[in-house]
Amino acid sequence: MFPTEILLAYVAACTLVVVSPGPDNILAIGRGLSQGPLAAALSAFGAGLGILFHTLAATFGLSLIIQGSPEAFWAVKVVGALYLLWLGCKALVAGDLISFKPSARVPLRKVLLTGVLSNVLNPKPGLFVLAFLPQFVSAGRGPVVVQMLVYGAIFALMTAVIFALMGGFASRLAGWLQARPKVVRGVNVGAGLTFIAAGLSVLSLKQRSVP
Repeated sequence: MFPTEILLAYVAACTLVVVSPGPDNILAIGRGLSQGPLAAALSAFGAGLGILFHTLAATFGLSLIIQGSPEAFWAVKVVGALYLLWLGCKALVAGDLISFKPSARVPLRKVLLTGVLSNVLNPKPGLFVLAFLPQFVSAGRGPVVVQMLVYGAIFALMTAVIFALMGGFASRLAGWLQARPKVVRGVNVGAGLTFIAAGLSVLSLKQRSVP
């Protein structure tokens, strides 16, 4: 059902996708810098759960329904874009995505929830999963639903692990950054602008007709 050459190609493609800069891995890195490896791991786990959500939606048709309904597509797009824009503006104004002040520490439960919502409310990962996973699925190799779920689970696991490693590595730079507040401010501005750019790109998404 999962030929070795197909699986290796899939893992390689997933790796390139996961390491590409985006709001979810920047969020995990920010948590690692501010609150350490555990917060980074929880943010990464939240992103992985988001990928699982998109996988289930794509596998059982929710993404197709959203794509086929202009109203549903518009609603999901606007909610996701506004959430990303809010995260970006918050990072720019409050400068608390990366902050070493004890009062700025985010409860771990909220860290996990933000990681989940950042992914789930962004329709781009959902549309990507819908277009990406079927490229590696073949009805001749067994049940399509099983293949979609397994490939989605692999993608989610790789997302969680790689993001956690990124955040854990970033946490080692915390001491260096604490002595350089201007650099911290610059990183917060960069992260905020990334979230805003991601939100604007979501707003620019066009609905594609369902074949």
